Amino acid sequence: MKHIIPFITQKQNDGTLEWLTALRADLPDEVIVPFDDLSKAEREQVDVAIVANPDPAHLEMLPNLKWVQSLWAGVERLLAEMPKKNVEIVRMTDPQLSLNMAEAVLAWTLYLHRDMPRYARQQEQRIWVEHPLPLASQRNVSILGLGKLGQLAAENLLGQGFNVLGWSRSQADIEGVETFSGPQGLTEMLTKTDILIVLLPLTNETENILNHEELSKLPKDASVINFARGPIINEAALLSLLDEGHLKHAVLDVFKEEPLPRNSVLWSHPKITVLPHISAPTTISTASKIVAQNITHYRVTGDLPETVDRTRGY
Repeated sequence: MKHIIPFITQKQNDGTLEWLTALRADLPDEVIVPFDDLSKAEREQVDVAIVANPDPAHLEMLPNLKWVQSLWAGVERLLAEMPKKNVEIVRMTDPQLSLNMAEAVLAWTLYLHRDMPRYARQQEQRIWVEHPLPLASQRNVSILGLGKLGQLAAENLLGQGFNVLGWSRSQADIEGVETFSGPQGLTEMLTKTDILIVLLPLTNETENILNHEELSKLPKDASVINFARGPIINEAALLSLLDEGHLKHAVLDVFKEEPLPRNSVLWSHPKITVLPHISAPTTISTASKIVAQNITHYRVTGDLPETVDRTRGY
């Protein structure tokens, strides 16, 4: 007898069909269906669900749900909205996602290193002026968050010759990277930073961690890249320091409200590059296979994959 697994998302779009097609191909012994296609009796049979920004009310309607497989790496929304605290959460840990993020980190670090925003402004004004270019080894690029994403990003940056620093909650040891931890370590790293890359998960401890006091510790003309979550950076503080000329530029891929409202001042700010949350897209073809491996192992052994620690938030 095949098990029924609901695919639960609040956003029904073209991607839903692609996910269903991939998941059904990779899990031929399961029945993968949209939540709305489940009967009341089928809902009572469900023990695992595949979710992408699910409606909490739908999860509440699955009385025997044991765990959910998220299709995203970030799970702060699930943690906040999950109606049942006894339901375990498994986040997406796809190596391809890490590769996508490392590629984005390198691309936008080079964008700032090569002063692309300045040359874009010059093009608008038809100004032909060359500016000095420091060596990559003369740039201190700091990564805030040294999990799997941060470590691979650091490796890529080292390969391009950048001087790489990194901060994590507990002390890390990464070859070639000057690492820091704790509040004092964060201060020390920030004061040395030319380009700051934010890759932290959003938790109670990391929300607003980059407030005005911390951002002010960055040297004059430092830049910031946020590929983590919007609330980690205090937006008002960032704008203030950009307007004052203390910070040079910010590349923002994540925001407190997404999509970014059309009336947001961030869209037109001359020192901000706005991206529509594209730094590390989930690749359906590879992520589907990760989901299949997790669920197949669970069916055979009864053991859940590694689950989210609710106290840490990831």
